[in-house]
Amino acid sequence: MPAFIGEIIGTFLLILLGNGVVANVLLKDTKGNNSGWIVITIGWAMAVFVAVFVSADASGAHLNPAVTLGLALAGKFDWVLVPGYIVAQMIGAILGATAVWLTYQNHYEVEPDADSIRATFCNTPAIRSTFNNILTEVIGTFVLVFAVLYITGPEFGGTPGKLGALDALPVAFVVLGVGLSLGGPTGYAINPARDLGPRIAHALLPIRNKGGNDWGYSWIPVVGPSIGGLLAAGIWLVLESGGL
Repeated sequence: MPAFIGEIIGTFLLILLGNGVVANVLLKDTKGNNSGWIVITIGWAMAVFVAVFVSADASGAHLNPAVTLGLALAGKFDWVLVPGYIVAQMIGAILGATAVWLTYQNHYEVEPDADSIRATFCNTPAIRSTFNNILTEVIGTFVLVFAVLYITGPEFGGTPGKLGALDALPVAFVVLGVGLSLGGPTGYAINPARDLGPRIAHALLPIRNKGGNDWGYSWIPVVGPSIGGLLAAGIWLVLESGGL
């Protein structure tokens, strides 16, 4: 139970601060309106830092089904615990997105653009291309999970299957790098819970002018990151076994 609660709290903080910076940049009449992509990527990196730092001792701070799957495939995490972690991550993500809406409720009321509103919850590609959108998510998540596998390795003083509080900064830098370098095509979900949980919140909340939920795209930020996480673990296993 402490690990389950830890994943809920950590993912809640991740989405609260991560989607919060997007809301600050995109919504009408905020103090941060139109402050740009650099603010968003730095804000998401800081969201990762806070979320990992807070939840590391309780749950190992996975906060991401792709990370959980990757660690399990790599033999660093028990497969029996995977479903519970993913459920906790989804709960935390929905709660975090709801808290962003509550924080920026006055700005949602005056925001006329449905695309901007949805973007504060979930991802939309810059150019729609199923193959390329999936590929982008696979590559970005591969980088994240591959780095996490080494950060949690004993050679760096890590605990298998767990991120520690001292790992918060390096993981935040990895996410910052992914966002700056690879985030342009899709907005770098790199986390199935990060997109699907808030998308569900967007569908349920009584948001003025919110428009549709773009369910037709919603599977890509789930499938792409999941493949990327498993691919990272598979290659990590080959390298660790001396197969390459």
